[in-house]
Amino acid sequence: MTTRTVESAVWTHDLPAPVRALSALPAVDYCDRFSLATDVVATPERWARAMFGDVPSPGEILVWRVILGLRLSPGRSPSTVAGWRIGGRGDGWIRLEAASWFLAANMVVRAEGGEASLVTYVRYARPPASVAWPVLSALHRRLVPGVIRAAETRIQHEM
Repeated sequence: MTTRTVESAVWTHDLPAPVRALSALPAVDYCDRFSLATDVVATPERWARAMFGDVPSPGEILVWRVILGLRLSPGRSPSTVAGWRIGGRGDGWIRLEAASWFLAANMVVRAEGGEASLVTYVRYARPPASVAWPVLSALHRRLVPGVIRAAETRIQHEM
């Protein structure tokens, strides 16, 4: 079995306008985009739930709540994905939002045109974010391709 390539791009400034347009953050200090060409057809929300679940996993709790201090909603809800608030949606995309005392983040899941993608936006609200996120972003960039591939497999098995 061959592993399909997940394409990626990272920006710390000068975001392309189409990428910047889906974030609700007033400014963006870090952004990355990971995409997978796929024949799986599902809504962006279905992709987001396949990537992250309805509630955060223990590993996500460790990183999101404990290390980053993100304020996530407890329990399952139609207005959240893995505790992240659904802050917006449109044709082919859904935006998840969370914040802590030192940073704010958006994750946008897109699903259209034979491609599924995850775009992560981070805004540094206080100085500790500019130290913590660059370290964690390396782990984030290693994990996201597997998250997208696993989501594709989950959706395929549900069909």
